[in-house]
Amino acid sequence: MATLSTQLILDSCPHCGRAKPTLELKEKAIQTARHDGTYLRWWGIYMCTTCGGIVTAGGFNAGTRPEYTDILEIYPSIPTISDSIPEKPREYLRQAQNSLHVPAGAIMLSASAVDAMLKEKGYVDGSLHDRIDKAAKDHLITDEMAKWAHQIRLDANEQRHPGKDVGLPTNEDGKLTFNFAMAFADYLFVLPSKVTRGIADSTAS
Repeated sequence: MATLSTQLILDSCPHCGRAKPTLELKEKAIQTARHDGTYLRWWGIYMCTTCGGIVTAGGFNAGTRPEYTDILEIYPSIPTISDSIPEKPREYLRQAQNSLHVPAGAIMLSASAVDAMLKEKGYVDGSLHDRIDKAAKDHLITDEMAKWAHQIRLDANEQRHPGKDVGLPTNEDGKLTFNFAMAFADYLFVLPSKVTRGIADSTAS
């Protein structure tokens, strides 16, 4: 388990997605407690040297040496890619998450994840946006999700062959597209899996 040392060890940065980031302790560890003096915790403030994003990590008080405190909380947290998502789109999502510091690549990978999810559901013909519209028409997804898809940079072909009128995507574009792809996966695979497990658990009890 990681501790509040001078470097925070994470698989990826919660802000830019860079794999194996360098996260340096920027402030001396802070100690906090509840109003009654209980629930003592140490907190460390770390900065990603790639994007400058701040990550806060904390754990229960282990005495006067915060560097020996096991980290139990990290903010912002890193989104977990569920095993309920089929293997191919899950891998695209994982790679997109680790590429958020390269927005054009993150957009292409997120779009590939959405494309793979639609193919898992039998939607294989036409452009990606056409298939999203067809999925909404068939009530596989909501009209609002289709509208969301049209409001972000989801066209992977646009990133591979940018024209004169297409500006380079920003980090925010990459995050918005990844967030859409994650929500798409939650709606199509993660939530139905939770409902199925919930029904099974309630039946067994």
